[in-house]
Amino acid sequence: MTTEAIYTKLLPIVQTYLPEDVVVDQVSPDSDLTQELNINSAHLVDIILDVEDEFDVEFANEDMENLRTMNDAIGIIQQKLS
Repeated sequence: MTTEAIYTKLLPIVQTYLPEDVVVDQVSPDSDLTQELNINSAHLVDIILDVEDEFDVEFANEDMENLRTMNDAIGIIQQKLS
């Protein structure tokens, strides 16, 4: 699956958990999930669960610790799918 295809499927998942003060136009592949997008840790767990369901992959604890940006998520998903 291409990076663009993963990003296209990932964006609506992340969008669901964005706080009201963050608009989806502010989201880019380089966006930091907690710092820039203000996603709290509880919602980060929800995002991981949704990503696991959407892409039929499983995140290890190490993957969760390395998840900071949208690009990190895309990389982890690509790694799991290959």
